[in-house]
Amino acid sequence: MSPTHAAADCQFEGIRYRLSEMEHRYGSNFHILSDPFLLSHLAKLCAEETVQPVINELITTLYSSLLKIVVNREFPTRTTAIRTRMAAYHPAEAVYQGPIIDPEVPVVSVNLARAGTLPSHVCYTAINYFMNPRTVRQDHISIARTTDRQEKVTGSLVSGHKIGGSVDDALVLFPDPMGATGGTLCEAIDIYKQRGKARKYIALHCIVTPEYLRKVQSRHPDLVVYAIRLDRGLSPPEILRTLPGTHWDQERGLNDKHYIVPGGGGFGEIMNNAYV
Repeated sequence: MSPTHAAADCQFEGIRYRLSEMEHRYGSNFHILSDPFLLSHLAKLCAEETVQPVINELITTLYSSLLKIVVNREFPTRTTAIRTRMAAYHPAEAVYQGPIIDPEVPVVSVNLARAGTLPSHVCYTAINYFMNPRTVRQDHISIARTTDRQEKVTGSLVSGHKIGGSVDDALVLFPDPMGATGGTLCEAIDIYKQRGKARKYIALHCIVTPEYLRKVQSRHPDLVVYAIRLDRGLSPPEILRTLPGTHWDQERGLNDKHYIVPGGGGFGEIMNNAYV
């Protein structure tokens, strides 16, 4: 039964979240944030002198913040009326009437082991607080890049996965710190597209490269990408002076071994203190 309440407050009508993002020419599905707070934490994370346990603390802060941005932008809302504790004294007036994130929408947070393990756990845990936990799950995919004798990336290898069901009408999140070549994420999305029709596929990254954006655009143009930083540090100086995406074919963020520059080293290695 709906609570009895007074007239709704017009301030909550048509509420909109405004995203602060960099201008670029990669396409409307790609969001490169303009956020000094997150850039500062990411710079600290990537610094040579930063070691555990600070590394994982920084990852937790970054993904807690990044998730909030994605939820505000991509999760559907609905209007609600909720009695507050002041209803005992003001039965009609002490009712919040306004928007909330729709808690019944299915959400899947995907752990792309190993760099994505902690980010996915952070997102999964947080989502359960404001969504219906019965519609939220965390999946696990053991996936890694494959390389040739020169240590160049040749593809991705899935060695196992635990996927808890369909993705029909679900928001499927991929909280994976480094968007380098795009091969791993494309392989993961391929797996899910065989299991149903998701509402959206959304990638949450600390760093992406122009090469990554080109790859996912060609393989999965419906993917929505959020990134704290774009790294294209190996591009010619004249290209670095142009708006990102203006000369996409001349931008470069990967070295010959497909590591990101400036980057932060292999995040799977540094997050786990396991350099293999």
